[in-house]
Amino acid sequence: MLAVAAHPDDIEFMMAGTLLRLRAVGARLHMWNIANGCCGTAALDKEEISRIRAREARGSARLVGAQWHPPLVDDAFVFYEPSLLARAAALVRTIKPAVLLLPSPDDYMEDHQNAARVMVTAAFVRGMRNFPCQPSAAPWDGELTLYHALPHGLRDGLRRLIRPGQYVDVAPVLDGKKEMLSCHRSQREWLEVSQGMDSYLAEMEGMSAEVGRMSGRFAHAEGWRRHSHLGFGRIDDDPLSTLLGDACWVDPSYEEKLG
Repeated sequence: MLAVAAHPDDIEFMMAGTLLRLRAVGARLHMWNIANGCCGTAALDKEEISRIRAREARGSARLVGAQWHPPLVDDAFVFYEPSLLARAAALVRTIKPAVLLLPSPDDYMEDHQNAARVMVTAAFVRGMRNFPCQPSAAPWDGELTLYHALPHGLRDGLRRLIRPGQYVDVAPVLDGKKEMLSCHRSQREWLEVSQGMDSYLAEMEGMSAEVGRMSGRFAHAEGWRRHSHLGFGRIDDDPLSTLLGDACWVDPSYEEKLG
């Protein structure tokens, strides 16, 4: 299982509860932030903040027992372009995940949206022998399922509320999610100053409570939208539901609206 996001701490905000749930059922976990977090400071130089944020991300990955993979680009440089696609595809072919947890394709920030786009393509070309990977990696045509997390703030860039198609109950692992997010100490003051967050941990807890209210059944939840199966696996594949059982609920009204 591979969780990918744009920046260090993005996974912890929107995906970490699901990771903790998956660890409890024996899943092998990988975490990757595509960008290094170099813009997440008002005081430090690029090299120093990048080192700090890598250390924080590794610490969070250790808490959930995940293998951490290093970033490739600077903040605001997550572009849908050939060299990044080649590196991302190589990682998918090397890890061979059955599940990809990805950012929302609808978000307030381009890095987040582009991270989703890059990884969807990297997964799609996993078995195409003529797609160039960097470093070189043998094609792999195994089945996998892609899930998109909710955007930070639960709304897209045009302020529209994004509702998930399924919910993972994270109330029992909320303390663990807080502990993972707390690894990113460098970001507390920065996000309070730059984005008006009153409290780093309270922001995360408030979003998980709001998603829980959307579900109508969980006190705290993370929301997911399952990507189309075309090019990836079977139409009925839903490993989150299979692995997590009653801790994962699919909203039938969402499914009905798909047509």
